[in-house]
This record gives sequence, C-alpha cells and structure tokens, in this order.
Amino acid sequence: MFEKENFRNRFLDYFEEFKKVVTTDDNEWVVKGFIDIYKNIYTISLDTKVISKIIELMLFPTVLKFASEYNYKVLPTKYQNYYPDMTFITENNEKIAVDLKSTYYKNKDTVNGFTLGSFTGYFRNRDSTKNILFPYNEYSAHYVLGVVYKRTEHDIDEYKKYTLDDLKSISSVANDFTFLLQEKYKLATDKPGSGNTKNIGSVKKIDELIKGKGPFSTRGIDVFDNYWMNYYTKDMALAIDSKPPYKNLEEYDLWVQNLKSQ
Repeated sequence: MFEKENFRNRFLDYFEEFKKVVTTDDNEWVVKGFIDIYKNIYTISLDTKVISKIIELMLFPTVLKFASEYNYKVLPTKYQNYYPDMTFITENNEKIAVDLKSTYYKNKDTVNGFTLGSFTGYFRNRDSTKNILFPYNEYSAHYVLGVVYKRTEHDIDEYKKYTLDDLKSISSVANDFTFLLQEKYKLATDKPGSGNTKNIGSVKKIDELIKGKGPFSTRGIDVFDNYWMNYYTKDMALAIDSKPPYKNLEEYDLWVQNLKSQ
C-alpha cells in the first residue's frame, strides 16, 4: 500500500514553486488579463471558476515536473465536469485523486468555502465510470489542492480594454495566495455546498482548512463516506416519498444508533 503521507509531503515541498509561478514577489497574481492577437488586454472576471481554471493551467507544468521527479504518471481530466482534476498513478499502480479548488477570503479568518464534489453518482456507485476518470473505489486517496486568495480592493472594470503599455498599471484581481493540500474528508463539513447542486461543502475557517480540521477529521474517512452516501436533500427524499434521515452529524449519530438497535 502506498503511503499517502509520502505523496502529500512530496507535494507540499513543491508549494514554493507553485507560488513562484502564480504570484509576484509581493504576492500579487501575475496574471493581469487575456491578450488577443492585436495585443489588446482584457481584464479577468472575479468568477472563482475562471480564476481556478487559469491557476490550474499555470500550475500544470510544475505538476508534471513533480510527477516526473517521483515517477508518477499524471492524467488530467478531459472533461469540465469530470472528477478529479488530476489522477496520479504510482509505480505500484495506485491511483491518487487531486482536485483543484479555489476560494477567496471573506475576512482574515474565514473564506467563502469549497465544494468538494458530488455526494451522488460516482460517489455512491463506486464502480461507475460516469463523470469520473476511474471508478471511485480504485483511488487509494482523494486530495484537495486548495488555493485561497484575497479579492482585490481596487475597482475592476471587466469591460475595459488595455494595451501592453498599460500592463504595469493593471490591477490584479487576486492577491495574498495561500496553498493547502488535505484529504477531502478532512475538509468536509456535514452540510452541502452552496447552491442547489448535490455537492459536499467544506469548512470555512482558514485555520481548519490549512490544518485539515473539519468535523470528519477525527471521526475518520469511513464515517465521512457513510454519512454522505446516505445523505438526502429534501428533494431527493421527496422523490422517493420519504424524508431525509438526518441533516447534521448529531442527527446522523442518532440514526446510526437506531439502525444498530433494530
């Protein structure tokens, strides 16, 4: 069995290189905008999905360098909504999932949070290959490479066009980057992520994210898996003429006790 912590520690050693790729010496994002063939520059949206994708593209050459150093094969996802963003395959043919997630600070202690992937589909049917590169149960570990940043305090005009002469005066939309790498279950909370999508939510305190101190971190991955494989939203329960068995970990504990007593 591959030692997961070896992979994590090796990856953490590359964080300084990641930071050099993404930020300037004063921790500003090096990306100022998009450029066309006429050398016009267009500013970047504050949309976290846009920022996350650009960071992923910027980091990938360094990720390839990391993989080469430790004889890992790395397979990026081919489709936008597939899990994970990157699959590492070790010399022993073990598969490790790494999903890139980004979010922004709401204040000095709290971030907007990550969504940590679906709790339906491939997460429950772990032999399925729908929307996932390999079946979920073939992965020996599921990591989140998190990127946390501050949104610029400057006003950004997303419709303004610049030239190369303006490059130094263009404000970066993000700064003060922090990188983290933790197993998914250690970052998860007992609530879905934002919106109506059936995604697992993360803790939002920056200290808990960096240290992997979510509520499942002490309970273990088996509890995390069981919790989210049996979690139902109101709509999911209504579709089968039922009601959600629990809404949080306290109710989950009672649900487990009731099952054991039957």
